[in-house]
Amino acid sequence: MNENTVENDEIDLLELVSIVLQRKWFIISITVIAMMVVIIYSIGSLVLSPEKSWAPNEYTPKALMLINDSSSSGGGLSSMLASSGLGSLVGIAGVNANSGSSYSALAVYLTGTNTFLDNVADKFNLIQRYKIKMSIRAVSRLVLKKKIKAEIDKDSGVFSISFTDTDPVFAQSVINYCVSYLEQRFNEMGIDKNKLQKENLEKNIDTTYKEIIRLEGLSHNLDRSVTQGANIGGSGLVVLESSRIQLELAAQKQVYTQLKTQYEVLKVTMASEMPVFQVLEYAEVPDQKSGPSRGKLCLIVTFAAFFGSIFLVFLLKAIDNIKKDPIAVAKLKGKV
Repeated sequence: MNENTVENDEIDLLELVSIVLQRKWFIISITVIAMMVVIIYSIGSLVLSPEKSWAPNEYTPKALMLINDSSSSGGGLSSMLASSGLGSLVGIAGVNANSGSSYSALAVYLTGTNTFLDNVADKFNLIQRYKIKMSIRAVSRLVLKKKIKAEIDKDSGVFSISFTDTDPVFAQSVINYCVSYLEQRFNEMGIDKNKLQKENLEKNIDTTYKEIIRLEGLSHNLDRSVTQGANIGGSGLVVLESSRIQLELAAQKQVYTQLKTQYEVLKVTMASEMPVFQVLEYAEVPDQKSGPSRGKLCLIVTFAAFFGSIFLVFLLKAIDNIKKDPIAVAKLKGKV
């Protein structure tokens, strides 16, 4: 029985090969036609301008950021979000006090928010660029979600964001704006306490310095008026005013000294610590396309046509066999 089985298998295999060989020119023709069509399609899409091409070259610039999670914890991030007025994001983003969380994951989440997507769309007039005419906000958000890709490299912890478009310069502009937007949002949420404290100190130092300049100006003007003999009758009031200004000036100088000391100490601290949000590499104008892969398309279509034509040959053979079988024909006609 085993010998008969082997013989039947060999006969079946030979029969299949003979069927293919009988229709070899049909298979070759279908394959060659499909190959020529996809080649013409690819060349045509390459020759035409991006506005007219059915498959234009696309470019994908990428920016890299390092977001420090070493000092973050679920409770810390939750409290940061709550204090920044974004407490509603705590549950949505999957952040809670009992589980570990990541500022990098928060950055990825922010790139999918409606506020972020609407800001990008409005900044670059994407509604007009992509000719969106119905459900403007909803469609523009969907388009951006397909074109913007944000992800975290688990090995290095680097956060990357990219944007795909037919214009490489435009795509670079979009990505660099996204980086600036995310950095600003992190600053607004007060996640990096050192950076926030530094900005506050700079503002206070500037305010105190201007107050010192103002008081010194008042003191100088008062001394000059006394020297010139003005307000002789009210010399006592002048002395009191001069004393008041000097006391205020001394107090402001003391405040200024303390603020400058804190500022310098903070700068040393920040130099020894990694900031929460650090841009490693801004997006560059790409000089190499990211898609479409026309060579791969040609190979896929050619092989699909080849195997599809073989399947079609077997299908045609099966139909011929049915037509030659009276019983099978009768069954199909419902006579049996």
